Amino acid sequence: MRFFSKLVLICNICFIASIILRLVEMLKRSRGDFEAAIQLQPLESTLVVLGYGAIFLNVVFFILSVYFLARGNLKNVTRGVMWFNLILFPVQVWYFFFSNF
Repeated sequence: MRFFSKLVLICNICFIASIILRLVEMLKRSRGDFEAAIQLQPLESTLVVLGYGAIFLNVVFFILSVYFLARGNLKNVTRGVMWFNLILFPVQVWYFFFSNF
C-alpha cells in the first residue's frame, strides 16, 4: 500500500502539472503563439497521461484505504499523502465532470 500511495501521489502531481501546462498553452494560443509550452513532447505527453489517469488511481486508492482502515492495517501510508490525495480528489472530479476546459 505504501508504494501505491506514492504512485498515486506522483500521478496527482502530474495532474496539477498537466492543468498548469494546459492553461499556459491556452494563454499562448490566445496570443497567437502556437508553440508548445514544453519543447520536449514525450515529457508533456507523459505528464498528461499520468495526470489524467490520476482520478482512476485515486478512486482505487480510496477504496483500498477504506478496506485497510476497516481491517486496521493502514499504518504504512503517511497522513500527508492521504490528505493531499483526499483534497485533490474533489478537484479532479470537478475538473473532469463539471469544468468546460
